[in-house]
Amino acid sequence: MSICIGIRREDKYKFEKRVALTPEYIDYLKNKYGYDFIVQPSNNRIFKDEEFIKSGARIQDDLSECKVIFGVKEMPVKFFEEDKTYVFFSHTIKCQPYNMPMLMKMMDLKCNLIDYEKIVDEEGRRLIFFGKYAGYAGTINTLWSLGLRLNHKGIKTPFLKLKQTHNYNSLEEARKVMSELGQEIIEKGLPKELCPFVIGITGYGNVSCGAQDILNLLPTKEISPEELLELKGREDLPNNIIYRVIFKEKDISVRRDGKEFVLEDYYKNPSLFKNNFRQYVPQLSVLLNCMYWTKEYPRIISKAFLSEIFSNGEPKLQAIGDISCDVNGSVECTVEATEIENPIYVYNPSEEDVTYGYEGEGMLVMAVDILPSELPREASESFSKVLINFLKPIAEADYKVNFNDLQLPMSLKNGMILHKGELTPSYKYIENCLDQVISRK
Repeated sequence: MSICIGIRREDKYKFEKRVALTPEYIDYLKNKYGYDFIVQPSNNRIFKDEEFIKSGARIQDDLSECKVIFGVKEMPVKFFEEDKTYVFFSHTIKCQPYNMPMLMKMMDLKCNLIDYEKIVDEEGRRLIFFGKYAGYAGTINTLWSLGLRLNHKGIKTPFLKLKQTHNYNSLEEARKVMSELGQEIIEKGLPKELCPFVIGITGYGNVSCGAQDILNLLPTKEISPEELLELKGREDLPNNIIYRVIFKEKDISVRRDGKEFVLEDYYKNPSLFKNNFRQYVPQLSVLLNCMYWTKEYPRIISKAFLSEIFSNGEPKLQAIGDISCDVNGSVECTVEATEIENPIYVYNPSEEDVTYGYEGEGMLVMAVDILPSELPREASESFSKVLINFLKPIAEADYKVNFNDLQLPMSLKNGMILHKGELTPSYKYIENCLDQVISRK
């Protein structure tokens, strides 16, 4: 009997159109390994049910035949079945409280959980990701919203040519418009009052690479954080160049005791460090936040700091694209994640509230939680292309054995949060979070 693999429909968000495995790769896996695929029907998915039928998959709601079930976003508590293996972005590794009930249900049912986010190599690098597409969409969205915000303030810019990413038919179409925008900046420049125009990017991983790829379509010049500080007060700079600055850990944080920054110390002992980023903020026009962050590390922009800079008048910084989208995280004015249909708000630092849209007093924030779904076809194809290399061991593993005896590549074991309903060694720390959830009931 062939192994049955399930593909769950995505229904957490209205605009979630991605899929973990596309029809092309289901066809490839069926032909190569003889697997049987059941795909839940969906009117929302970018790939139509008919495309999956042509690939040889069955379309039906019932996935009870399936040994392993793949999805993208979190799954409802009532969806899980006993002893099954589920593979998706669970958003539990930071002890996100809203997903602890889901995790506890999976534990009760003795499920196996593999999280894409933690499938990493021996150096901790992620192997399966949508990150670049978040960078693509987040950068386009931020510059689109910036154009609207500046126009509201009476400043017209070429950024008004842009649309929100999901309104383009493809990434190629969006790139074409961005290139045309870049040519206009070369020929006509940006308004003098915005110059020097500087875009700061925190981080240098997959999300950052996607953001930089889009910015490469504009007339940008990369400068160091140190060179950024030298731009202050300069009026002799050209208005047809956008300056781009990449901020790494050593730029964002410094040791409290003044000792030399050592990256290994930063990761092992984050409490020894404090914010070093605030010195750069007054020179930025736009901030694209693309870094990974947990609460142990210093924030890059706090609410108090925003209140301080706004108390001194209108800041140079016009927009924050929080592509990482950690609510109340590294950018504290990201007080809530936004949806594709309502993607931006203005955070008022004096009132500590938000006004949706691009009007209002304060800082414009773009914080869409599912940015890759604004490019659903390309994002799904790219994701599937990598996932198929891991599918055979996931599908054929004997999950009844002890965790130490489980025949999975180490990268997959790294991503295994639950085995037979038990937290695996790397994730035992989540027990404390679960205890807190239980105690609050």
